[in-house]
Amino acid sequence: MKTLLARGVACSCPKTAGVCRELLGVEESFWTFACRDGVEPTNNAAERAVRHAVCWRKTSFGTDSERGSRFVERMLTVVASCRQQGLGVLDFLVQAVSGQNPSLLPERA
Repeated sequence: MKTLLARGVACSCPKTAGVCRELLGVEESFWTFACRDGVEPTNNAAERAVRHAVCWRKTSFGTDSERGSRFVERMLTVVASCRQQGLGVLDFLVQAVSGQNPSLLPERA
């Protein structure tokens, strides 16, 4: 791979050469998953975590105000955090509006 990236740096297309140069700069990190336990070889978990927010953004036409944007970012954070921890989003929101002060912090074992 390193050889191919080096060839890309030398190519006549400035955009390709630039991308290859940047990738060569972080080439060692490509193989972290092979030498460190617990490092996944893909970013599927990260992509799954933001999928709901991306779908919402594509179908909602965004917000019309700063206040609306803050509300949406907070609600999407609640949804993602609840899903990560296996909590019911609706149950969490009901507790929050009824003054029970639920926590989004994971419980420690």
